[in-house]
Amino acid sequence: VHRPATVHRPAPPDRTWCPPWSTLGPMRVPSGTSATPDPRSGRAAGESTEVALVEQDGVLTSEQANAMFGRTAIRSALACGRWRRLCHGIVVTHNGPLSTRQALWSAVLAAGADATLAGLAAADAAGLRLWRPHRIDLLVPASHRYSSRHGRLPPDVPPVVVHRSRHLPEHHRLATQPPRTVAARSLVDAAGWASSDEQARTVLAAACQQRIVLPARIIEVATELPRARRRGLIIETARDLAGGASALGEIDLVRLCHRFGLPQPELQRRRRDARGRLRYLDAYWPRWRLHLEVDGSHHMDAAHWERDMLRQNDIWIAGDRILRFSAGLVRRHADQVAQQLEAALRAAGWSQ
Repeated sequence: VHRPATVHRPAPPDRTWCPPWSTLGPMRVPSGTSATPDPRSGRAAGESTEVALVEQDGVLTSEQANAMFGRTAIRSALACGRWRRLCHGIVVTHNGPLSTRQALWSAVLAAGADATLAGLAAADAAGLRLWRPHRIDLLVPASHRYSSRHGRLPPDVPPVVVHRSRHLPEHHRLATQPPRTVAARSLVDAAGWASSDEQARTVLAAACQQRIVLPARIIEVATELPRARRRGLIIETARDLAGGASALGEIDLVRLCHRFGLPQPELQRRRRDARGRLRYLDAYWPRWRLHLEVDGSHHMDAAHWERDMLRQNDIWIAGDRILRFSAGLVRRHADQVAQQLEAALRAAGWSQ
């Protein structure tokens, strides 16, 4: 993994924003082309440059900008501050701060051809609601020519990390704007590049819980990458998620039961409460009518806590036993949780 140093330059001075290309004159049709329609795209030849301007959110390579406006107009726009030069060979057609998409485009274009958003940056673009990535991960083929332009990007572009891969087939890529890896590959890479095993499992659980990807697809992609970091952990976690777990605490509970020789529960079992509303039980042993709830940090909210109490009362009134543990207790004090769970099961009639 190459981690180029990021040079923090002072932000450009405030200037009144003006239309980025309205004063540059008409866009040029590159030499050797005509305005006749392109039979493959249905657009006039040369129109692809204008499309690139829109699809790339105004972030252009020097070659693209020269083809559209000409070198003289570009020099003028940069000299008078209407445009920004992000690094050598990359410009943006305004003088304000970059949007999130423009920062992503800056990283991709600075890496050169075949660069693809990957990891958490790609998962975030696919809709994952977890935490905002603090860096931009890119994947390039192993034979990709090295580019040093990332170290010269401005401070409003997060740090860029370029990863080389010998296995980056076309079916792992999406032709989005900007290009990114498919959700399953993004999550396998994000889990492998995570700072800890717990963070890796959290990323996978959140993606499956939010229906970003199916566990089977994660297993399929991980199987195709024999040298992927944390490959065994990724496949094991995906199998737990395929078995019904929808959160990290439930995965820890399944492993706890296996470790201490306790019967496996049914996960996310649907049940109607006393008011007829559909509820999901974290873990349930129907033969012994025992319910276990793994509480995350959001259960500490006062309003959520009161709803939990009413829900627990409904379960007791219906005749079921209920145990409650925090997710941290299940993860860090498994022996204490297992002791109480075993006692509750034996009290309900279970024998080993």
